[in-house]
Amino acid sequence: MKINLIELFEESVRMYPQKVAVIDKDREITFSDLHQNSLQLAAKITAMGVGQNKPIGVFLDKSIESVYADLGVLYAGDFYMNLDIKTPAERIRNIIQLVEPAVIISTSRQVKSILAIIPETVKVILLDEEEWTAEVDAEAIIRNLSTIIDTDPSCIINTSGSTGTPKGVVLNHKSFFDFIDWAIDTFHFGEDLVMGSLSPIVFDIYSFELCMLMAKASTLVVLPAHLAAFPAKILEVLEQHKVNFLFWVPTIMVNIANMDLLSTFKLENLRTVWFAGEVFPTKQYNYWHHHLPEVTFANLYGPIEITLDCTYYIINKEIPDEQPLPIGYPCRNTDILILDDEDCLITEPNAEGELCVRGTSLAMGYYNNPEKTAAAFVQNPLNKAYPEVIYRTGDIVCYDADGLILFKGRKDNIVKHMGYRTDLGEIEHVIINTLKLVKNGCIVYNQAEKQITLFYEAAEEIPASEFRLQIGKVLPKYMIPTSFHHLELLQRNANGKIDRLFYKKQVNG
Repeated sequence: MKINLIELFEESVRMYPQKVAVIDKDREITFSDLHQNSLQLAAKITAMGVGQNKPIGVFLDKSIESVYADLGVLYAGDFYMNLDIKTPAERIRNIIQLVEPAVIISTSRQVKSILAIIPETVKVILLDEEEWTAEVDAEAIIRNLSTIIDTDPSCIINTSGSTGTPKGVVLNHKSFFDFIDWAIDTFHFGEDLVMGSLSPIVFDIYSFELCMLMAKASTLVVLPAHLAAFPAKILEVLEQHKVNFLFWVPTIMVNIANMDLLSTFKLENLRTVWFAGEVFPTKQYNYWHHHLPEVTFANLYGPIEITLDCTYYIINKEIPDEQPLPIGYPCRNTDILILDDEDCLITEPNAEGELCVRGTSLAMGYYNNPEKTAAAFVQNPLNKAYPEVIYRTGDIVCYDADGLILFKGRKDNIVKHMGYRTDLGEIEHVIINTLKLVKNGCIVYNQAEKQITLFYEAAEEIPASEFRLQIGKVLPKYMIPTSFHHLELLQRNANGKIDRLFYKKQVNG
């Protein structure tokens, strides 16, 4: 029985000390050396008198250093909070004020952008300026770690907040054990896993990759963030390092499909591809499937509040371009409740309701934010007998005739317009995926003017009359946007997704 994630890493180091753990451009590090670096950092943290179960900020780009920084924090019996080095300083300030990390780990170069906003009470470790000793008392660190149990926090992952300050989702060791066990058992992952890591270190996907490095001695191949603009280069790196597993947000996969790059890059070592975080248009998925027929593809769904994902669908049949990909079935040891507006359980096909989750996978809540925690993590309305928390996702779903769960849209994306219950996500889907009128778009609702408003990316402005003509062929009149705004590039949030909150504020003040 293992009770903290470091116990997994200790076992991997014992079994595979000379195996390459991380490949970072022209550098690499073995499990043995990664272990030593992590212990040295843990010793530094402990020597500062930080104590256990404290949040520690990591302000680094994705690299060998970020990996051993996170591991070092865990060895110290604390929990890491990765920060995005591209995030504006004011947003970082808000996070620091909310979470109050005991330490921030960075480098002399990277810390410059936030040095002025770090409070005097927060200690700073600069990896490139520390004096590292050759030996540390590893046994003492492990003894100290023995008091950490599986319900203690392992990390904080920040997610967008309506007030402009991100919510810090607190995840514990136990919830990651739950997801790792499901992943290994369901997909039969072994010690030969080579992961093409594209997600920023602030993503939950990166934390999963870190867990797989610890649990199965998997090799993590760092794909630098700037490569997202050069999909062909990414595929070159995948081939070079014989990457056999990907866990990506679909955006880059859509770009690869649109550029027909899999006609050139065969990715012969690739065996398993997961995608999550946003809807993957079926047409572009089919492109990947048809070019890589031997690869297992899985569509995963879930907000970070339930530790990565709570449903999955291993795609084992042909799905027409115009049909959405199901989000599938609950992961093992996770229960999905679909509740209607009266909090009654929905079981019949095609009836829509809010997806709610119960189980070990649930986060501990939002750090230093009891009000938002209480609003999202609530008593199961179907259980009046004893305390049982569920998480309300705010996502609208339904079952199809085969019992598969289909994602329909966000609860906060459904508005009453001209007397009709209108799903703004459906309008977006038609404009972008069905009609392919624009590359990217964002539909928001102007409450004061009662207008459906489209912000869109396109090379040139498209006449409003053309939009109305084409959309009117597919959707009823009441679902046709009444206001159109052309942009060369839509605003993105810290997670790389279209910043809907920004555009809601644009039209609603």
